[in-house]
Amino acid sequence: MTKRARRNHAPAFKGKVALAALRGEKTLAELAQQLDVHPNQIAQWKGQLLEGAAGVFGQEKIEAGAPPLHLKALHAKIGELTLENDFLEGALTKAGMLSAKR
Repeated sequence: MTKRARRNHAPAFKGKVALAALRGEKTLAELAQQLDVHPNQIAQWKGQLLEGAAGVFGQEKIEAGAPPLHLKALHAKIGELTLENDFLEGALTKAGMLSAKR
């Protein structure tokens, strides 16, 4: 028996299948047979569609907005810390407290 390769479905296909399941014109088994997708997968996509439907109309925000990143400040801090590390490494190496093998 050969093993079937894992398939990746496009989001548009998933949406069409979930909407067809919501319409209820065909049973999940009929849809699964017609579209060659497992009925459990259709039920899962249908559930995901129902969970995310409220977000489409802006009634609920699912994710809290991430705080804005200040890249210039972060890059400046990285540069500052790198400079401090290099300075301390040199000072400790001169003092004999840090081996050169590092």
